Amino acid sequence: MSDATPDLSAYLGGDRGPYRSWDAVNRPMIRHWCEALGDDNPIYHDADAARAAGFDGIVAPPTMLQAWTMRGYREARPPGSDTSDPFEVLVALEELGYPAVVAVNCEQEYTQYVGEGDTLYHRSTIESISEQKSTALGVGFFVTELSTYYNQRDEVVGTMRFRVFKFAPHARDEAAAPVEAGSAPPAVRRMRPVRNEDTRFFWEGVEAGELRVQRCGGCQTLRHPPSSACPHCQSLEWTPQRVSGRGTVYSFVTMHYPEIPPFDYPNLIALVELEEGTRLVSNLVGVSRHDVRIGMPVQVEFAEVEPGFQLHQFRPLEGC
Repeated sequence: MSDATPDLSAYLGGDRGPYRSWDAVNRPMIRHWCEALGDDNPIYHDADAARAAGFDGIVAPPTMLQAWTMRGYREARPPGSDTSDPFEVLVALEELGYPAVVAVNCEQEYTQYVGEGDTLYHRSTIESISEQKSTALGVGFFVTELSTYYNQRDEVVGTMRFRVFKFAPHARDEAAAPVEAGSAPPAVRRMRPVRNEDTRFFWEGVEAGELRVQRCGGCQTLRHPPSSACPHCQSLEWTPQRVSGRGTVYSFVTMHYPEIPPFDYPNLIALVELEEGTRLVSNLVGVSRHDVRIGMPVQVEFAEVEPGFQLHQFRPLEGC
């Protein structure tokens, strides 16, 4: 990394695209998306309900906006797409000695629904590049890409601002904290959860040995993970609801690699469907990865995983 601040102005602005979708908006992709997120809004799967709501037919969840034109793992794009890299500035920064990257945030705005059969494309521009910043991660630049999405009639259907931090990590100061011969290195602590007005009730419940979810004040639907608005009726009113903590394994994965301290491996992670109907992600304990099965009855328990830090986890019910 050079001591001089590089001039990145040549990468600002521009108009790259179109970046087209491989497939038209279709029911299978909509169904998979809705099933993954637990979104049962009928306008996404019932043509009659969609027409009753004023649409010509089934529409896609607006949050799918980015999914339609994303590149695949092989980086290939459909015929008629721009083949250039919209984030060329990141390649340039890497060559200048800023090798690391982390996503910062993503902001989407929707101007109209897209319906079954629509074909989408997007165009890209680098909206802003910050001055060189020094953060806890390292020294680098915040880069914001603005993508504008269009349908086959060239109407804007939405926009997305995607911001990343491209940086050179701080050098490790080996002399600052020497490790005495024969002593163990400092233990790696688990990341602490973010607590805000929507999530504080959940973590306070964990500390009290209770599993809590949100109950909508409008339609009374239980929901998790916590959110400001109800996905069913959009009400902003909610109250915390204690649940039993009993449920079944809806899905699970065994993490083998990469091994990240301080977790034990293999690491069993499950999506648990509670008997009240909501689902949440947690660790599975007290069972071998070879014996886990979909539908296995489980019960929540609470454990102090580090001094002063309590987490929820699930254990198979005895005799099941």
